[in-house]
Amino acid sequence: MVSPIQIPDNAPFTPEQRQWLGGFMAQLLVQASGAPLPSGPAVPVTVLFGSQTGTAEGLAKKLVKKLKKGNFEPNMQDMGTYDRDNLSKEKNLLIITSTYGDGEPPDSALELHTWLMSDAPPALAGVSYSVLSLGDSSYPDFCQCGTEFDSRLEALGATRIHPRVDVDVDPDEPYAEWSKAVIAILAPDNGAVESNGTATDEIEEGGFSKKRPFPSAVVKNYNLNGPGPKQTNQVEISLEGSELSYEVGDALGVYPENPEDVVDEIIAALPFRAGEVPTSTGEEVSLREALIRHYDIGNINKSLICKWQKRSGSPYLRSLVEADERKAWENFCWGRDLIDLVLNYPADFTDGEDFVTILKKLQPRLYSIASSPKAHPGEVHLCVGIVRYDSHGRKRGGICSTYLGDRLTDDSKPGVYVHSNNAFRLPADGDVPVIMVGPGTGIAPFRAFLEERKATAAKGKNWLFFGNPHSATDYLYGDELDGFVKDGTLGRLDLAWSRDQKEKVYVQNLMLENGAEMWKWFQEGAAFYVCGDASRMAKDVDAALLSIATEHGKLSDEEAVAYIAQLKKDKRYLRDVY
Repeated sequence: MVSPIQIPDNAPFTPEQRQWLGGFMAQLLVQASGAPLPSGPAVPVTVLFGSQTGTAEGLAKKLVKKLKKGNFEPNMQDMGTYDRDNLSKEKNLLIITSTYGDGEPPDSALELHTWLMSDAPPALAGVSYSVLSLGDSSYPDFCQCGTEFDSRLEALGATRIHPRVDVDVDPDEPYAEWSKAVIAILAPDNGAVESNGTATDEIEEGGFSKKRPFPSAVVKNYNLNGPGPKQTNQVEISLEGSELSYEVGDALGVYPENPEDVVDEIIAALPFRAGEVPTSTGEEVSLREALIRHYDIGNINKSLICKWQKRSGSPYLRSLVEADERKAWENFCWGRDLIDLVLNYPADFTDGEDFVTILKKLQPRLYSIASSPKAHPGEVHLCVGIVRYDSHGRKRGGICSTYLGDRLTDDSKPGVYVHSNNAFRLPADGDVPVIMVGPGTGIAPFRAFLEERKATAAKGKNWLFFGNPHSATDYLYGDELDGFVKDGTLGRLDLAWSRDQKEKVYVQNLMLENGAEMWKWFQEGAAFYVCGDASRMAKDVDAALLSIATEHGKLSDEEAVAYIAQLKKDKRYLRDVY
């Protein structure tokens, strides 16, 4: 494969001349190498992405890189900055978008999505398109954002060149199949071509990654809470020897292990003798090891129950599947795991290999990084809320949080990788003021932000809103935050203790109380960040921000909505929500 030609940045060419010259030189090299030259004009392709945590953006970049190897003119666009007036002019449109929260578009896609669903868009006859939709079938509105983009484009007259592909958490294989298919359709004779004339994905880069996680050593692991039922662990992980690097705002992917006692209970109740089974990597391991390290036993959803029901004689499961009512699915799935199906709704399987065919692969969990690499070289810190609860007569917990909080031993080396999130970055200009809202474990990236701002001697003001139930036991990183106030790194610190008084106080209440000052900061160019719960807290914070814009900015409701949308478009309102 001939590498793309890079024209030096200081070469005296316009962007159009630079693009033409690069393509011309690349074709000369292809000709010299003996590989067949692509025929016909280059095919224009716009890759449009909507990303909340960076996954869709990463796939878009990967696709553009692949398109550049063939006879294409790719143009990658973030939905948040895309000029919608160009939509009807597109020839070939490839959309990659995630869904988050209650079936909502990612922040960057919200404005375009809202406009597209209205009566405002023009007819899109002449536009060819396909959609790759990212989601998680554990949620009822699986891939809803991508589904809505797909159906609306069709309704407006665009031509679907390949069926929408819905990705259930792990995008690697579905992305590879979708990208190969759409490239073959867009230019069957001029796709991404190697010297042997076959279409291929780019070679996986070396080093540690999601596909090849780094076996990390845990340096420290302790509870940040005071005495009481809540447990929030500071998990400090060594990256020595990994060559992994990160920026503040990134996340760390952690591969968990399932609890051994639950796995043993599942195996004891299955109607066959446990033997060896295949894993997603192709290796053969014992069923016990597979259920501990490779398959998801902590989540049940509609898809799994439908597969289970076919092998079970349960009248209740049959009625649940046949009724297919959303509320009934939600009520049944909440607080239940695979063990509940095994014990209460027995099903027939021929052997372990048959059994694991209906299970999803155990996925890594993403945690917002709570450290700056400048403050902690060679390490990455996490702030992990340990999830425990009782339901249906059993004690349960979050698979990864209890793995990190309870099940690590001195010999444990959790597999980790860095997940880049360009959608949650500090301002490049250190003079820009920053407002951060991070209750509970949402404090994680803002501890990293403050460490970074201090290490870089950034002159911009910093304001943090933090909240938790009780000041005496739940003031996470309290000594550090007080230290940031004392040394001037943190100009304002507002604390909301929701259970320390009769009236509950949350971060959004403190925002409203300080609305005049917040509006002043916005007029000074402040960037606004939110991290934490998407379904409640983030929505309440957004509502508070709109109220501040109307009350203290004297904007109408419509003007306030437009103002907030512009903040998002200008990358001054960024959210890391889950």
